Amino acid sequence: MKDNGHYWRNREIRQHVSVIDGKESPTLILKNGTYLNMFTKQWLQANIWIVNDRIVYVGDQLPENLGNTEIVDCEGKYLVPGYIEPHAHPFQLYNPEELAYHAAKTGTTTLINDSLMWHFLLNKKKAFSLLEDFCKLPVSMYWWARYDSQTTLQDEEEIFNTEEVLKWISHPAVVQGGELTSWPDLLAGDDRLLYWIQETKRLGKPVEGHFPGASEKTLTKMKLLGVNADHESMTGEEVIKRLQLGYQVGLRYSSIRPDLPKLLEEIVAANLGVYDNLTMTTDGATPGFYEKGVMNVCIEIAIEKGVPLEEAYRMASYNAAKHFHLDEQIGSIAPGRIAHINILQAKDNPHPESVLAKGKWMVKEGTDQEVSSIIDWEKYEIGVSTFDWELDEKDLQFSLPIGLDMVNEVIIKPYAIDTDITMVELPAEKNEAFLLLIDRNGKWRVNTTIRGFTNRLGAIASSFSTTGDLVFIGKNKNDMLLAWKRLKAIGGGIVLVDDGEVLLEIPLTLGGIMYNGSMVELIEKEKQLKVILNEHGYSFNDPVYSILFLSSTHLPYIRITQRGIIDVKKKEVLFPATMC
Repeated sequence: MKDNGHYWRNREIRQHVSVIDGKESPTLILKNGTYLNMFTKQWLQANIWIVNDRIVYVGDQLPENLGNTEIVDCEGKYLVPGYIEPHAHPFQLYNPEELAYHAAKTGTTTLINDSLMWHFLLNKKKAFSLLEDFCKLPVSMYWWARYDSQTTLQDEEEIFNTEEVLKWISHPAVVQGGELTSWPDLLAGDDRLLYWIQETKRLGKPVEGHFPGASEKTLTKMKLLGVNADHESMTGEEVIKRLQLGYQVGLRYSSIRPDLPKLLEEIVAANLGVYDNLTMTTDGATPGFYEKGVMNVCIEIAIEKGVPLEEAYRMASYNAAKHFHLDEQIGSIAPGRIAHINILQAKDNPHPESVLAKGKWMVKEGTDQEVSSIIDWEKYEIGVSTFDWELDEKDLQFSLPIGLDMVNEVIIKPYAIDTDITMVELPAEKNEAFLLLIDRNGKWRVNTTIRGFTNRLGAIASSFSTTGDLVFIGKNKNDMLLAWKRLKAIGGGIVLVDDGEVLLEIPLTLGGIMYNGSMVELIEKEKQLKVILNEHGYSFNDPVYSILFLSSTHLPYIRITQRGIIDVKKKEVLFPATMC
């Protein structure tokens, strides 16, 4: 396993050196380009020699031996390293391979990925084999080692235990621990979690936190406990405070928290001046948010908000590489680095006309190049979901006194139910709907109501959720049963039904979680989803995240989980799940 370019074999390295000696020829030369040197922060003219996937020379000279070398004249062009997304959640309806190829078309050639779904879909042996296959992509794919599920599971110990966590931390494609959503447990004295963090640090890998609204005291404690980075700043003041405490700080521009423009305005206004410990992230945005690209969009915003040009590019490349101790492999155009290079028409235009990923053309002079799929999902038995059980009327009996009240896309408070929820259909004048979370194997269920998601829609059924369990929301039980039949028939996905009519189906045929098709297709389907839900009373911006975070116990105040309705702050099960 080549480990994303962590090393080249001795034979390959000798070949690279022999090119410098003129004994062999490079495979590609980028001639007469002006590139951004990340170490001196200067734009310099140079010829760049590449052998397969590695940059072997950057300077004034041309090689003695040209052989069959491809030569591209970059006169008048500007070259920057491929962009790095340091905090990707590559399962937001799309699958990681399709996200990687879509991102690469606009210059993001490295993704640092959440591994959470592999814990639910695969055993460790298969998951590690899959990580090795991802190393074969032209896009560099690195991963996190998760410490927790960010929900409440019935079998948490089976998935997150010391043996499992330490093996993930030790994997060569895993470059950090986190994100640490269970930090309250750490503060409360969880020494096993502290041990995992210290083992991560011992291996030279950083730990990323998840500290929205954290006080200076809490941030200080977390530094003492070993956390290196955080991406939850909501104001420029919070960014600067984290920097002063020694954090690597990610500035977020996501579909639920597009804070980047405001954060940059505030730190530029504060005359920060030093950007070395800042990165930018889209934090696992939903498909439509990526229509124009990934990190190229963030760089454009940074330039518009007054960040010095060189710093804007460093924030989306070198700064992240250095933080993850990958700066000898990625994040710069220099000898020995992987050949991730973007060719720009102008210094201040971060949208590349050509993209190289591991020395392969992803885009050449504005034309997308054909790239073959590498991941064989069938090999890992990640395919259509099968349900060998039935949902029927007895599963749609609602009697709990407490429901979930949506404050926004992801914040949920409890409310006292005063509607007769034993009926087949809830009253149209009530802004609430039935909510059912049921085990993907039909073994348990949690029945309650939700206020704020829809006031009209008959039903939405989704196998896309935090854990892969099934979510049903709707005004009408008959429509919920129809949505179930369609969900079962398509092998997992999202189904919308109203008044006995199927309005939309989004098949997620990779484990019921991921779309097995192009990002362009998926973006159009997500647009349709938003339009229909908005027409039926969804008043927020990101329904995909609303569904995903129903079970996420790292968010306030109440959640619906495998164990039942949970009071997040008290960590109490208010109403347990019912066994089917």
